[in-house]
Amino acid sequence: METVRLIDQDGNQRGVMATRDALTMARGLDLDLVEIAPTAQPPVCRIMDYGKFKFDEAQKAKESRRKTLNVGVKEMKYRPKIGAGDFTTKTRLVEKFLAEGHKVKVTIMFRGRESAHPELGKKILDRIVERLEDVARVESAAKLDGRNMIMVLGPEKKTKARVAESSNVETGHTSAPESAELAREEG
Repeated sequence: METVRLIDQDGNQRGVMATRDALTMARGLDLDLVEIAPTAQPPVCRIMDYGKFKFDEAQKAKESRRKTLNVGVKEMKYRPKIGAGDFTTKTRLVEKFLAEGHKVKVTIMFRGRESAHPELGKKILDRIVERLEDVARVESAAKLDGRNMIMVLGPEKKTKARVAESSNVETGHTSAPESAELAREEG
């Protein structure tokens, strides 16, 4: 390529110039000449520190990967004749999974003649939804699949903020305005 459109290190347009001149200018500043838009006529090049640019891009990519939430699907299995204690324990675990941001597949397993009474499984699923109405939303309604009845619950969007607040309360961390208010009330 004979000519390039040059952008300097500050982002200012330098216009169209010979490739050799642009390369000489970049070397004079102890920086690199990087081709940004090769398909443009003439191609667009920028003077920059390419090593620093690659490092910054890698840092941004790493930060964005860290911020993504890894949502998995957990499964909790119930039986139609489940005892009250077991129901409470399993439902508490479902609530914990939802608080962590996971989806939960709730399965009612029927055996033998239990499959003749799907209303018993529906009752259990309704109790679960009722117990978790403030932290969960039903993503897939209860449906009978062979000898199992399946329902999928997802975390409620509002609960993530509440979980963060409650964890601050449990650990004793408060924000600066809150701690100032507490000090005034105590004093």
